Amino acid sequence: MPAAVPNGDANAGLAFYNIVDGKPRGSDVNEQVVDPRTEEDLWDVPVASAQDLDDAVDAANRAFKTWRLTTPADRHKVLQDIADCLRANKDVLARVHARETGKSSVMASADVEVAALHFEYYKGVILEDDVQYEDDTVKIVGTYVPIGVLAAISPWNFPLILSSVKVVSALATGNCVIIKPSPFTPYSILKFCELAQSVLPPGVFQALSGGADLGERMTLHRGIHHISFTGTVAVGQRILRNCAATMKKVVLELAGNDAAIVCEDADLDRVVPSVAFGCFFHGGQVCVASKRVYVHESLYDRFMALFVEEAKKYSPANILFSPLSNRTNFERAKSFLEDSRKNNHEVIVAGGDEAQNAHGEKGFWLPPTIVAKPPEDSLIVQEEQFAPITPVMTWSSEDDVIARANLDNAGLGASVYTPDLARARRIAQRLESGSVWINRFERPHYGAYFAGWKLSGFGGELGKHGLYNYCNVQCLHFHK
Repeated sequence: MPAAVPNGDANAGLAFYNIVDGKPRGSDVNEQVVDPRTEEDLWDVPVASAQDLDDAVDAANRAFKTWRLTTPADRHKVLQDIADCLRANKDVLARVHARETGKSSVMASADVEVAALHFEYYKGVILEDDVQYEDDTVKIVGTYVPIGVLAAISPWNFPLILSSVKVVSALATGNCVIIKPSPFTPYSILKFCELAQSVLPPGVFQALSGGADLGERMTLHRGIHHISFTGTVAVGQRILRNCAATMKKVVLELAGNDAAIVCEDADLDRVVPSVAFGCFFHGGQVCVASKRVYVHESLYDRFMALFVEEAKKYSPANILFSPLSNRTNFERAKSFLEDSRKNNHEVIVAGGDEAQNAHGEKGFWLPPTIVAKPPEDSLIVQEEQFAPITPVMTWSSEDDVIARANLDNAGLGASVYTPDLARARRIAQRLESGSVWINRFERPHYGAYFAGWKLSGFGGELGKHGLYNYCNVQCLHFHK
């Protein structure tokens, strides 16, 4: 098995492989990804073939026969071993992760640590059998058994963090997992899987790199029993259609056109920095970033003055700000601004020059940009930008702002700012969203179930509740 690469080793000359049945595997076809900060070509990455997928599926199904029989205690030891492996290799993983995502080294290192924390959290989570019914004649016990082979299809914005959620959920519940990283960010996931082979049986955790065609084959493969996907609504809907043919279990985290609601009693000196962080952290490329801001009309002018100044802090010099992670998203983001300008919206570029960046002509940088009071039916409001571009609107009626917040693609998260916690709860419980944050920007917590409603998802992950979506339920009827 490939040995761990200890911290402090030189990272030059890195090589990346698909991992099949515990072994590294190259390919006749290789691609390269560019660094979003510099647009420089990065390392070769192998493109998995249909045969590679078949071999990985066969290996996973063989491994499942014994892995499913391991005890929770045995699996929890492995989870700690994986967390230790991540930390032992933090330097190399963070360096690779920073280059592929455009994140600062500080952010990339934090992502490795969060991934390790996910594995440690699930050491303490067990799905206990539960008595569902009992009388004088029968006792019925519900048990939670693994499904089989999971295909995890990972996004490009937080590759390590979001992939770790899928991998640990599968392993903790006795499943085997084949992960397909985004073709925009393949490196850290392939390297993570390679390193993890030192603490796992062959076939339990595998990785294949490829594009949409590989993902399509995964969703149609009869040897795969479960799909977990994070990405767009359109792709999620296609996955559901494909999985219907073999009745696969499916978990989808999709669009998050999240609304932030600022009430008239909010303390703007505290609220504005939080809202700005929710909008501009990592260049707005967060599933639960604040994509729409609704400010009570009595506070709007002061809010905007403070918000523009706060937005200026998010520049390439800020370790919490990033370029757009790939050219596709970069061009998509610019199209939102073109649409707003074409429709005569007030566009406020809060920092730098939209045509330039700290690297001159290179890098997918967009400065924090605010669109003031666009119409509710405008593209910038109706669709998730996934960029450092934020529309800010006013409201006066609580019923009205709740109705405007509840778009079909806004079911992932929302935030409410008011010191009146009873009012905050009342508003939150009328928002059609799986998670609502009170007086804070939106961020998932590994101990809380995270699920999108409506077009924003299907099923969910994280917390103890998330593990139930990685199991089948078997009821045992004991007759007395």
